[in-house]
Amino acid sequence: MSPRDIALALVVVVLWGLSFIAIKLGVGVAPPLLLTALRFFFAALPAVFFVKPPKVKLSILVLYGIMTGVLQFGTVFVAIKFGMPAGLASLLMQMQAFFTIGFAMLFLGERPAWPQAVGAAVACLGIVVIATERLEGAALWPFLLTLFSAASWGVANIATKRAGRIDMFAYVAWSSLVSPIPLVLASLLLEGPAADWAALTRGGWTLVGVVSFNAYAATLVGFGLWSALLARYPASTVAPFSLLVPVVGIGAGIIFLGERVSLFEAVGSAVIFLGLLVNVFGPKLLVRTRPSAA
Repeated sequence: MSPRDIALALVVVVLWGLSFIAIKLGVGVAPPLLLTALRFFFAALPAVFFVKPPKVKLSILVLYGIMTGVLQFGTVFVAIKFGMPAGLASLLMQMQAFFTIGFAMLFLGERPAWPQAVGAAVACLGIVVIATERLEGAALWPFLLTLFSAASWGVANIATKRAGRIDMFAYVAWSSLVSPIPLVLASLLLEGPAADWAALTRGGWTLVGVVSFNAYAATLVGFGLWSALLARYPASTVAPFSLLVPVVGIGAGIIFLGERVSLFEAVGSAVIFLGLLVNVFGPKLLVRTRPSAA
């Protein structure tokens, strides 16, 4: 990769890592489901007026919009609201890689290379380590919601694979139209009209800043740059940069939010990160060793 494109990849990493800090700030001034709805409403508008709809089946576009907007981000916003540390959430969300592999086996008939299976097993061990500290209900539910969010991301990835080679910026922008209405309805039902109205009228510049950052910087700019890099380089070259997202998320959580990492969380996070490293780099190393072995 050229130095310019490496810099662009790092910009995406920083935007995505900081988005978890923005979420933590946002759920302090607005109900999480309403905040998610605002994120995707402004990610869609005005972008859809400037880009053509992607050439993809409507069912796939709707499925992707529901899985990302309602289930992936809706649940992780709720999890962070109810106590999930932003930094730890940024790491657990990377479990989507293993959920994607599992769903690809079930629905697409794909078979992972053995390093990916080893990486998944190692990462699951890290999950168990963190879970042992969160067995009580108050701490367990945000943890489980974050894992559910990662699983939803995995389903969304399968929908994207079904979509084929398309304009990812248009795909993200137009799919963002799908989630605001169900999210608003869920917010009115579960969070209440009074809480929603109070957030909209009293959220102030914090709400404006959080929604703007997550809608435009993290969603449109982040996914736009990422899709452009994937168009220029093999996925195996671009994907490893995503490993830096939890590094930024955890570091920013400590610096800006004063989050503390317990011993169990530190050990579990390190094990999960090791599993992610095996998953990303293991297949490439396996390919390189085969010719020499032959």
